[in-house]
Amino acid sequence: MKDSVTEEHLYLAFSHEYRDSIFPLHTSISLFLLSYCDCKLFKVFLVPTGEDVGDQCVTKNLAGDLEVHLISRCQLPVVVQSCSLPAVVVKDDKFCRAGLSVVLRHIIQKTFEADPSKKDVLELLGFKKTCLKACAEVSQWTRLCEISIPLAVERFLTASPEHCQAIPPDILLLERKLGEPVRVHNDDKIRRQKLQQQKAGAKAAVPVLGKEATEESKPGEVHEHPPSSLELSVAFSKLLAQEAPDAINREAPHIRRTKTSDLPLLDHVFAEGLYFTVADLVLLPCIHQFLVSSKKQGKNLVNLPLISSWYRRVQEVPGVKKAAGKCNMELLQLPELMSAPEEQLQDSSSVPDELEEDNEDSHFIGGPRPTMTKLMEKGIKAKFSPHPCPSWTLDWTSLPSAVSPGEGKMSRDRALRKQQQLNNLVAAVTKLAKPGDVIVDFCSGGGHVGIVLAYMMPSCQVVLIENKELSLIRAKDRSDELGLNNIWFIQANLDYFNGTFNIGVALHACGVATDMVIEHCLRARAAFVISPCCYGFIQNTVKFKYPRSHQFKEILSYKEHMILCRFADQTAVQLPPERRLIGKQCMGLVDLDRAWAAEEHNYSVQVISMEPESCSPKNNMFVGIPA
Repeated sequence: MKDSVTEEHLYLAFSHEYRDSIFPLHTSISLFLLSYCDCKLFKVFLVPTGEDVGDQCVTKNLAGDLEVHLISRCQLPVVVQSCSLPAVVVKDDKFCRAGLSVVLRHIIQKTFEADPSKKDVLELLGFKKTCLKACAEVSQWTRLCEISIPLAVERFLTASPEHCQAIPPDILLLERKLGEPVRVHNDDKIRRQKLQQQKAGAKAAVPVLGKEATEESKPGEVHEHPPSSLELSVAFSKLLAQEAPDAINREAPHIRRTKTSDLPLLDHVFAEGLYFTVADLVLLPCIHQFLVSSKKQGKNLVNLPLISSWYRRVQEVPGVKKAAGKCNMELLQLPELMSAPEEQLQDSSSVPDELEEDNEDSHFIGGPRPTMTKLMEKGIKAKFSPHPCPSWTLDWTSLPSAVSPGEGKMSRDRALRKQQQLNNLVAAVTKLAKPGDVIVDFCSGGGHVGIVLAYMMPSCQVVLIENKELSLIRAKDRSDELGLNNIWFIQANLDYFNGTFNIGVALHACGVATDMVIEHCLRARAAFVISPCCYGFIQNTVKFKYPRSHQFKEILSYKEHMILCRFADQTAVQLPPERRLIGKQCMGLVDLDRAWAAEEHNYSVQVISMEPESCSPKNNMFVGIPA
């Protein structure tokens, strides 16, 4: 155990208590993870959503053996007040982490850093430490775990009896996902082992943790648990730090010769596949509350067999029952639950369209000319406003090295192009900003834009928002070197930032992220300076549908708009000039659609080409000003 660990403050929302949980469920999930990790590194604050802090009383045992403190929203650090909870901040610092997935992943990492012997805790982050790393806007799985399931259960618990008869669609979606084939790293090897087991009719010994290995049974003890399953063997062998049995590791020659397409598929053991991850710990408090409520209503959830099996299996993971006990969660025994009265089966195919993945084919045959011609026949073509200050540039030679993008790990030529890109954005922001303004650098990466703005405009407050922790840490290191006092850092998905601001800026916001930034600016009635990127990643999401503007919607279908997006990405310097020109025109049309959509909200928007255009293949820039 490391001796000196900087104290961090964890802020959790608190609306009410219900049965054995603190609501919102994001708070119960966070407390459950702290108990599971046996983590005492954070000073925990509950932030009541009501007005009167003094009248709020938290049942001690719902927070496990953690000491919790009550604090009003107005007492939060200013940077935290701009974020949705949960949030973590180093005491007296300006670096905040916000949002459930970001906070949970940080708790796991800090637990392991403080005690490297807790390798099982680090394993919660999954393969390559990517579990719940993708933001909810682009990952349906993250959205389901982080947002949809907790909200669905909260609504289910508060609905009147006549409105909670049906199983929430998001629960049905989880059931369906648990039935999908599992794809994991090196799954070819495991699938061959499964085929060999099937052909041999083997009844393998499977580790079963009916009592927790840390207490009632010895770690690594293997029990017979028919029916046997290779997936269970692999999953629990990893939990117990065992090697798979030798008999399974050896493959017969005819097994090695079997085509991959003929191999059996793998079944789910846990939420993400074979291995126990933080996703299981997110889902458990939610599904537990749903099952408890369903049992009280006399429901027999025979149409949720996979969720029921998963719920029972998770209880057998070492540490889960102990953590549940600390948090006063009385986990159900499924035979008791399944003995409820018969209920008419609900077809799990009744998942609403908005919860389905967008299955429309994204691979198109043919070029963009028919779509461009269709727009031209309606008088629509790409148009660019004159650059307001094409020759404006920062005196980079007079600036400290930490201000320059060359300070990062990039080549000299790339650093020069990055400086040229920054010249364009800083020039536009300079014309818009006034003393006291709050400027938000969305998708800030390593802080190339935000650090320049904070250094050049000391009378403005600059906020950097970025999902990638290492990028933001590099930005903070550069800021500390410069001694900047007018800058905050927020590691979060964009949706978890809800602060007020005057100007939003983003350099090469990828795909849908550009539209997310524009939406934030429209909601705040803030001006914006944005350079889009990765047009080929644009696609319909739960929140955004394309085309964006009324004019484009009347002419183009979603598929036609996607054709423009795919070809807008074909502007690389190595492509033929004619092809790059078509790519630039497609970029202009996609961004014209975005500009017109913003103008429907009473904005004035210009689409401008950066100077020089060679500074980037993605050289478009929006400048939007609220009327």
